[in-house]
Amino acid sequence: MRLRSDIVVSAMIRRVFAAGGFAAVEQKGMDQAGAIFLRQRFRDGLETLYGPAPQSLADDDTGERRFERRLERVEPQDIDAQMARERRFDPDLWLVELEIDQLGDLFVVVE
Repeated sequence: MRLRSDIVVSAMIRRVFAAGGFAAVEQKGMDQAGAIFLRQRFRDGLETLYGPAPQSLADDDTGERRFERRLERVEPQDIDAQMARERRFDPDLWLVELEIDQLGDLFVVVE
């Protein structure tokens, strides 16, 4: 069984703060099943965008959400443009801003 999106986001924000970083919800999506996108900001001004991994890469046994890297270390306006396209397709998505240098085990990234 998969956890609700609002619970996943809330837990992730708490874990980021516990690791010494900062996190905030930039766009609140649908509580139950909104897609979650993560925007990682770096000190040099560049950003990385993570989005939901394809269902074929999901681990059905644990229900854990998995992410794929959509854009890596690009200018903020590139992320803004990508998210504008995503919002046209799915207006109920979540966008969470992360300001932490090392992700560690905050979430699973599939390659």
